[in-house]
Amino acid sequence: MPTLKVTIETWQKGKWFLAKIPELDFVAQGQTLEEAKANLLEVVKIQFDEMREQGSLEEYLSECGYLIKGDVIEPQSEIMGFETLPDISKNSRSPKAATPA
Repeated sequence: MPTLKVTIETWQKGKWFLAKIPELDFVAQGQTLEEAKANLLEVVKIQFDEMREQGSLEEYLSECGYLIKGDVIEPQSEIMGFETLPDISKNSRSPKAATPA
């Protein structure tokens, strides 16, 4: 399998750990963080093998913003960082009900 440059989001929900590649919309879970990431890799392999057999892998990757360059699958743009939004509940306004015309 070629080298795949992705962002992996991980979090815990109850007793389960989740791993997600948001750019490709692939998600997996496991009882440990390591298991969730290993399961995610398995999801990627299975999905890529199926798409390759159908002849749709390059099109899918392109739609997700990726290019295949030799043995590397890389994004056409790079994530520069992540930020946390301020608590918007303090300053938010209640949405006004729409009035029929």
